[in-house]
Amino acid sequence: MGISGKVVVVTGASMGIGEAIVQRFLREGASVVLASRDLGRVEAARARAGAMERTLAVECDVTERTQIEALLAATVERFGRVDVWVNNAGYGLVDSVERMDMAACRKMFDTNLFGAVECIQMVAPLLKQQRSGSIINISSMAGIVSVPYMSAYGATKHALNCFSRAARLELGPYGVHVGTVCPGYVQTDFNARSVWGTERMRVAGDRKHGITAERVAEAVWKCYRHNLREVVVPWSGNLLVGLYRLMPGVFNWGMIRMLRRMDRKG
Repeated sequence: MGISGKVVVVTGASMGIGEAIVQRFLREGASVVLASRDLGRVEAARARAGAMERTLAVECDVTERTQIEALLAATVERFGRVDVWVNNAGYGLVDSVERMDMAACRKMFDTNLFGAVECIQMVAPLLKQQRSGSIINISSMAGIVSVPYMSAYGATKHALNCFSRAARLELGPYGVHVGTVCPGYVQTDFNARSVWGTERMRVAGDRKHGITAERVAEAVWKCYRHNLREVVVPWSGNLLVGLYRLMPGVFNWGMIRMLRRMDRKG
């Protein structure tokens, strides 16, 4: 599927993966609406993209349905339609199952999961009416395998994967495609922006050993271009998923061996 002249909406677009996705679709000739809770930062990302005539920045907290509605309305008013909606807004929570704060857990679910679902609910009727369009949800490899001290974050992504697969079946007959991209470690400020509880343990891995946000954006483009159901990036992550499913004891042993106490920047 080509994208030139089409309209893409990206939530969580002010930095990192979201900003890279914006730039990837702009290079293909699309018009892009950048959404973020922080209007100043998303306007700065729009300026960095360097295509002011084909972009629009909108303040949107995906936990507020009225703001999602306003985002969709602003997009249609400016560009007349929506062709691709990328649900990227989200953040992490680092803590143990035993000690994590449940209020913090629920708040993260509101953004990572329910925010994405409400975005789908908002845009799906328009895409069905058009009889075309794509919804791409940014998940995580933590939504396929279970990671210690990242249980709540992983649970939001496991659930998002489930919603994505069901929505693909429900919306497919209307010409609407739904796909999911599941990155592993990415070179972003994910750790610094995560909510850290009392337990500071994490499976070892940091941004300098991760893939770039641009590589994730390329996977999103591939997911859209070929109407893929689920893309794991990097590809080698599929080997880890296979080990997790075929030899869970070995996989879990490796997870425990890799646990380290980390600070917010680690």
